[in-house]
Amino acid sequence: MGSTYFALYYHIVFGTKRQEPTIDIEWRDRLHAYLGGLVRTIDGVACAVGGVADHVHILASLRPTHQVSKVLWDIKRRSSAWVHDEIGFKPFEWQDGYGAFTVSVSRVGAVKGYIAKQEEHHRKQSFRDEFIEFLRKHRIEFKEEYLL
Repeated sequence: MGSTYFALYYHIVFGTKRQEPTIDIEWRDRLHAYLGGLVRTIDGVACAVGGVADHVHILASLRPTHQVSKVLWDIKRRSSAWVHDEIGFKPFEWQDGYGAFTVSVSRVGAVKGYIAKQEEHHRKQSFRDEFIEFLRKHRIEFKEEYLL
């Protein structure tokens, strides 16, 4: 059998520098669309993109040849440049780190729904608390002083 078959879904989460609420609602949807476009330019599938003023969530299907760290480095670099040039907001920066969590095919719909409801979700929970919850759910050891 000469073909390669895969279903690699990632729930990717990253925030703004110092978790400052710098993603303005006026251009947030445009940023999310741009992030989705960046995923598509590397031959990935952006299943969902969303977030609030201090962070974004991307549900993406990536190819086996992708390296998540390189994908994220490129997406963050190019989207920061887009915010600087297209929006004109020069102080904008992403944080250095990110979270990337695998998602089974059976959970893709639930993760899409979760991303779609970020505004509602963050009326009740901070980004930091949400991220800690993800780390614990995925049994990832961490030190709070090194969190986002």
